[in-house]
Amino acid sequence: MALWDFVKDAGKSLLGSEAEASEAQPQPDEQKHDAETNRKVEALQAEVKRLGLDGSQVHLRLRGDTVIVESKGADRETMEKLILAVGNIKGIAHVEADLPEDAAPAGEAQAKSGAKPVFHTVAQGENLSAIAKKYLGNANDYHAIFEANRPMLSDPDKIYPGQVLRIPQQA
Repeated sequence: MALWDFVKDAGKSLLGSEAEASEAQPQPDEQKHDAETNRKVEALQAEVKRLGLDGSQVHLRLRGDTVIVESKGADRETMEKLILAVGNIKGIAHVEADLPEDAAPAGEAQAKSGAKPVFHTVAQGENLSAIAKKYLGNANDYHAIFEANRPMLSDPDKIYPGQVLRIPQQA
């Protein structure tokens, strides 16, 4: 399995804190840990569903701050988006997953070769135009990056430092 790193303290606050969960249900330590892990996995699954990504062929597990994504038939583009969807959640530092070597969307020759996809971590002050200039050679191609990250992005102006984005590959 490949491992992707994310900025643990950046992203959508979805998981809450362990302190909040332990206040709600006093339990022995092992049960508390299991209940907390199950609560977080359910929150991750709900976010995948909310984004409209096909999580029906995907099983999520949580080990500390690492999400393990196991797929039974999801295509490569969906898997890349799933990795980003769960990795860009506050409290998640790593995502482990295997990417299928199936046919890639037009222009993504890298995916066909089985190489690791190109992801970019947004730095302070960056925008999609600057990222497009760096990777695609033209700032006006920012919309290609925006489209490659739908449905996680709803507006090209709403990216944040620490967020990881998929970079589409040109032919």
